[in-house]
Amino acid sequence: MSVFVFGHRNPDTDAICSAIAYADLLQQTTRPDAVAACCGPPNKRTEYALERAGLAPPRIIMDVRPSAEDLCRRDVVTASFGESFHEVYQRMQAADLRALPVIDDDRQVVGVLSVLEVMKLFFHNDHDPVKSRTISTCLGKIHDVLGGGFQHLVDPARKDELMVMVGAMSAEGFTDRMRKFPAELLVVVCGDRPSIHLPAIEHGVRVLVVTGGFTLSPGLIELAKIRGVSVIMSPFDTINTVLRIRSAQFIDPVVNRDFVTIDGKASLAEARGIVERSSQPVFPVIEDDGRLLGYSFKTDIINPPKPRLVLVDHNELAQAVSGAEDAEIVEVLDHHRLGGGLKSTQPIRFINEPVGSTCTLVARQFRAAGITPRPEIALCMASGIISDTLFLRSPTTTDTDRQVLAWLRELCLVDLDQYAQEFFEIGSALRSKPPVGVISEDCKEFTEHGVRFSISQIEETGFDLFWERKDDLRSALEEFAERHRLDFSALLVTDVVSQSSLLLLSHESEAWEDINYPRLDRGLYELRNVVSRKKQLLPLLSQIITPAHA
Repeated sequence: MSVFVFGHRNPDTDAICSAIAYADLLQQTTRPDAVAACCGPPNKRTEYALERAGLAPPRIIMDVRPSAEDLCRRDVVTASFGESFHEVYQRMQAADLRALPVIDDDRQVVGVLSVLEVMKLFFHNDHDPVKSRTISTCLGKIHDVLGGGFQHLVDPARKDELMVMVGAMSAEGFTDRMRKFPAELLVVVCGDRPSIHLPAIEHGVRVLVVTGGFTLSPGLIELAKIRGVSVIMSPFDTINTVLRIRSAQFIDPVVNRDFVTIDGKASLAEARGIVERSSQPVFPVIEDDGRLLGYSFKTDIINPPKPRLVLVDHNELAQAVSGAEDAEIVEVLDHHRLGGGLKSTQPIRFINEPVGSTCTLVARQFRAAGITPRPEIALCMASGIISDTLFLRSPTTTDTDRQVLAWLRELCLVDLDQYAQEFFEIGSALRSKPPVGVISEDCKEFTEHGVRFSISQIEETGFDLFWERKDDLRSALEEFAERHRLDFSALLVTDVVSQSSLLLLSHESEAWEDINYPRLDRGLYELRNVVSRKKQLLPLLSQIITPAHA
């Protein structure tokens, strides 16, 4: 199972670029199965960064809880009506299976076959000595299981209900017994006994099976042709020949046609509900058109393997991809405060340092491993640093960020000064997105002193578009807070030119009187020299909503 490297929900450039770069490093070092993923589409600036770097965006996965198709076994081994027990059992034995799905020519599931059900072909009608020797098969299947050869052949593909008789008694007694049954239903099995061969051929039996590797004389073969009797040579002794003939029976009568399937798109909970109510040994997993996709056993659904995650640019489950609480977190690489809810069953690598960008930490991991990133990965990491530190102008910027970006500058094939200017000019959320899209683009949820709230942040070149859309944005914030059951929602609009921000709130309490920044309108504040959600705004809000102010 792959290890998915995830940034936070509503991912920004640093979240996506750090996931891509760190997955690339892990692939070269300790986890070749690492896959970069994100729980939301890249914004315009991130798309621009990836396009300039020539990198594909990460795989979008909105929920890591596996579906039925994620858990099912794709190395499908199946059976079909008209196949013999022998060929199906060999297939099951080779794959170490105790059951498998039965499909038709269009891969539609038509039944389920288990080893226990197949054994009924050998032990059916034990109370009736005649019916217990009756088999449903064709001569072609008998020939295949014996591995011998035909001395004469009549209609080998015809499906017959045949009764097996062994020529082990006296010739006279066997002949009298044989003549009590219709000749066209009889399979006569015996060794080198012409005294049995001749009356069987004269009776016109369906097939004469000669065991021990013996053959019929030319005269008897000519008579068999005249009487329409097929002759099969078996290299095995009589006992083993009879057993093999029984294994040539069609599986059709013992296929369970009253079965249940699992939709490939079904959630794990839905699939578990199906398998817990059923005693079926194997569960076919089907596609939307009903065709077989794979199959699962009950243990696959009841005790599935946990998805494995590496978290970058966050460490709080509230900000992680849906289903992360049920996953195995194997590593964390972040530059934010420690949040709640994250647990592990064993020690994990947890890197959390006060730098301006997670991409800074990823780049340091490249250097520590002695690996020089490819130019496209270097530009990817540089983009994350440029975005999160506002090209080293944010108060969150550290000397480590500056040193790492200087190192990456030498590896990139573009002029980073020109690139950074283009990067911030691209993808104005206020210009290209509806109000709810502006709020959702880079939104994180927090809990402080029992108060749940969200902070969204966008970077713009000037505030002109904000003033045009202020009222719509406030309404969207109010709806967002209500929909997500938050105490309030905030939007921080940062001007990368003036290095200042405007803070718009869904609503305020009396505590906001202590914010000590100019109030421009209802729920709107001017925050000069504030550009960092993490280092400047979040501590400010935390102070305002302390129990003394709440």
